[in-house]
Amino acid sequence: MSTSPVKALVWGENFHEQENKLVREVYPDGMHACIAAALAEDPGIEAATATLQEPEHGLTAEALAAHDVLLWWGHAKHGEVADEVVERVAASVWAGMGLIVLHSGHFAKIFKRLLGTPCNLSWREAGEKERVWTVNPRHPIAAGLPPSFVLPQEEMYGEPFGIPEPLETVFVSWFEGGEVFRSGVTFRRGAGSIFYFQPGHEVYPTYHDPHVRQVLRNAVRWAANPQPRIEKVTDAPNVPAASAPEPLTERGPKLHAAGEEGFK
Repeated sequence: MSTSPVKALVWGENFHEQENKLVREVYPDGMHACIAAALAEDPGIEAATATLQEPEHGLTAEALAAHDVLLWWGHAKHGEVADEVVERVAASVWAGMGLIVLHSGHFAKIFKRLLGTPCNLSWREAGEKERVWTVNPRHPIAAGLPPSFVLPQEEMYGEPFGIPEPLETVFVSWFEGGEVFRSGVTFRRGAGSIFYFQPGHEVYPTYHDPHVRQVLRNAVRWAANPQPRIEKVTDAPNVPAASAPEPLTERGPKLHAAGEEGFK
């Protein structure tokens, strides 16, 4: 019996690759293309890309409906992402689309919108060694990974990390300067599964690393929800007493008439 592939959409800011020679040398086709190629190493994943510069940032209602999981990498242009697109993505996550937020996407509008916190942290760009520890080895996102792996150069992200308490912590990182960071955490918002993964600074070849690429493939499979999307996910209908599952006699005054919308 054949199964349909997981459809992933890799969204990239696509700014540093155009403006910075160092980044262009590491990712000549763009970071989004490198990430999509990593996903395509799994024959069960179909990966497409979208960028900030496209109409509606490539995140049209049709594009979001057609993909099971959205991967998000942003850094310098968070403020240029249109609010209406952010709300569209948020509704898609609530309805069941998976979301994977990468590296400096911790400050993306969509991540802050869904988590409801500042998502702030400390950081240092010193090209230091990062050791990523697999602290939840039986989690699907950690499948096939060693107890730890080393990235020779990365940007340090340090605690405290201004996020809600995660649903699960899959990875914790130690940096050469001594800081630690919850580098791989999951959340659930509505019917959507969210994974944040810290490695991925643009001047280092992080997305060429085989362990990182394995994490991304695992995360896409984990975040994909096989159930149909929830329709009208933000609706809050007024259910008349006559439609209650059990017989109900109305008593006392009420603010809203039967069938009237009470929430806007």
